Amino acid sequence: MESHSDSWRQSKLRPVLSQLKPYVAGKGFGEISRKYGIAQESIVKLGSNENPYGPSPRVAEALACISPERYPEPEELIAGIAAYTGFPEEMIIIGAGMDGVMDTLTRLFLEKGDQTFIPTPTFSYYEILTITAGATPFLSPRGPQFEITTDMPPDTKMAFFCSPNNPTGNLTSEEEVRALLESTNGIVFLDEAYVEFADKSLIRLVEQYDNLIVGRTLSKAFGLAGMRLGYGVAPRWIADQYRRAAPPFYGISCATVAAGAAALADLPFMRQSVEKIISERQRLQKEIKAHPSQANFLYLETEQDSREFVEKFLARGIIIRDCRSFWGAGEHHARVTVGTPSENDRFLSAFREICK
Repeated sequence: MESHSDSWRQSKLRPVLSQLKPYVAGKGFGEISRKYGIAQESIVKLGSNENPYGPSPRVAEALACISPERYPEPEELIAGIAAYTGFPEEMIIIGAGMDGVMDTLTRLFLEKGDQTFIPTPTFSYYEILTITAGATPFLSPRGPQFEITTDMPPDTKMAFFCSPNNPTGNLTSEEEVRALLESTNGIVFLDEAYVEFADKSLIRLVEQYDNLIVGRTLSKAFGLAGMRLGYGVAPRWIADQYRRAAPPFYGISCATVAAGAAALADLPFMRQSVEKIISERQRLQKEIKAHPSQANFLYLETEQDSREFVEKFLARGIIIRDCRSFWGAGEHHARVTVGTPSENDRFLSAFREICK
């Protein structure tokens, strides 16, 4: 069979795909090892906001007992999330990572001609989901202290914002969130992926607002980034529709269910990890003079171009994140995940050399 022409292939794809910029993930051990000839075991990875302490030991025990030939049964997991959040199971939604939860939600609400509101810089997947749904993102620059404006377009169908925000690390105040909710008839998605590292959560507002969904994840504080498990708390009318539109078994595996349930059953382990990360965050913040953060990372301004700045760390086997891929972040910001004390010492040593 003869291959088709490029124009034929293009005609089969949805036109909106031409507007997409692929999601840019943090660099991995293998990539840096190959590029710089550095042994993987000597590389420090501080670019993806992972928890360096990993999950509770109960997770490994639970994974050893799974039956991979069986489909997942998420009831215990959902019960664990309900107990942790203090909301009834009927209001809990789950998915394959926070992105999986948001993917199902956008299938509920967005279609061609709709508009979303996204304060930037922030997590780029909100924009990707908007465009793939055929909708148009309204990218609203944040203020000098990374605050959001509540003056959104009147026809906004969905609003996405992250608190603590990725990559800036700041919290959005309750006053700002209430003003946002009360200024729109659209659906508001509040991404609290990093909230365990923060002073305050706004999840209880779901009880007061019929148009608010709060998303969470077990990737960060619970140390389960590799298991891809996200969840949300939503008003019952949204949660009911979510269960109709979600993929079979919510797109998660029996391993994910087992790991998530085990992690939620050991909250003291998670909280100890969070305490250590917050302590190290304060130590790093004091020396590198980054923006104040309520997350497990720091957002710093670079005098030199961020690409050059980050490259100097990569060449030393230290992975940090160039923030140029975040719309609105400009070319002079980098993001550093808070690691273990020894990892942070490596970073600080390199920082002193590079910024002397």
